[in-house]
Amino acid sequence: MNYLCLVYLAPDQLHSCPDHVCFAYAEELRGSGHFIAAQALKPVDSATTVRIRNGHMSLTDGPFAETKEQLAGFYLIDAKDLNEAIHWASRIPPARYGSIEVRPVRELDLSSLALATDAG
Repeated sequence: MNYLCLVYLAPDQLHSCPDHVCFAYAEELRGSGHFIAAQALKPVDSATTVRIRNGHMSLTDGPFAETKEQLAGFYLIDAKDLNEAIHWASRIPPARYGSIEVRPVRELDLSSLALATDAG
C-alpha cells in the first residue's frame, strides 16, 4: 500500500535539516525498496490556492489556512501496513524539527470509467 508522508515545519525551521541529510535518507529508503517519490516544497509565500465556487474560480496567494507549521515536502512510500509506514516516517530527518503526517493513499475506483470506455 502507498502512504504519503507529509513533512510540516515552522517557517523558521525550513532550513534546519541540511539537504544532504534528507538526500541520504531518501537513498536509504530507495535501497530498502520502499521509495516511490520525494520532493521538498518552496515556502508557502510562493503558493497559490485555487477555489471554484458557484462555477467561478478565485485565486488566493499563499496557503488555504494560517498554521504554525507549513507543508515543506513529502515522501511517497510503499509499505505493507501503517506500522511499517510509521517506522519509515519516524526516520525522516525533518521529524526532529517539525512533524510528519502519515496518510494512506486512496485508490480511485475507476470501474465506472472502464464500463463507460467499453460501452463507447
